[in-house]
Amino acid sequence: MWPLCGTLRTLALARSRGTRACSGDGGVSYTQGQSPEPRTREYFYYVDHQGQLFLDDSKMKNFITCFKDPQFLVTFFSRLRPNHSGRYEAAFPFLSPCGRERNFLRCEDRPVVFTHLLTADHGPPRLSYCGGGEALAVPFEPARLLPLAANGRLYHPAPERAGGVGLVRSALAFELSASFEYGPGAPALPSHVRWQGRRLALTMDLAPLLLAARPP
Repeated sequence: MWPLCGTLRTLALARSRGTRACSGDGGVSYTQGQSPEPRTREYFYYVDHQGQLFLDDSKMKNFITCFKDPQFLVTFFSRLRPNHSGRYEAAFPFLSPCGRERNFLRCEDRPVVFTHLLTADHGPPRLSYCGGGEALAVPFEPARLLPLAANGRLYHPAPERAGGVGLVRSALAFELSASFEYGPGAPALPSHVRWQGRRLALTMDLAPLLLAARPP
């Protein structure tokens, strides 16, 4: 059993709402902390477009009710991977295993949501995600930022095990968009980004990966 599994279980049980049908998942039902096999527990979570993590069946989802403990968030998101467990795969497409504990996750948009740009006096900037600070961060690749006209949101490369594409939180996206340049006749989408004195063409290479991950 991993050291933080007891913490995950205690937090979930303290905030559980019991058996509840999940919204938008075809009526799949579950009980927080259910044990489908001996010595196995299952919990169900949801991450919103701000990168806030909740128990999926929480009635109120806001800053007050989201998980905030950095150690818990780092443990949860560092183990995140596609759900190939054979259980709840359609309703909860991601899974964060912890020993014999299965933590299923569904998301409003993407499971990884970048919330902060970390800059230091030495070393390249990094994008931090889902409340994990330096412990949950990837190198910032400005040329690979992907603005999507369909929903007005901004995306950036994420760890491959978590889907390869992460959403940039709206407040951070607004800051980064100030560096975009738009070509003539194409006001909807930028063509370049200016970063640290350089003018970089946006590669748009994340588009096929992002669109392939979306339901038809």
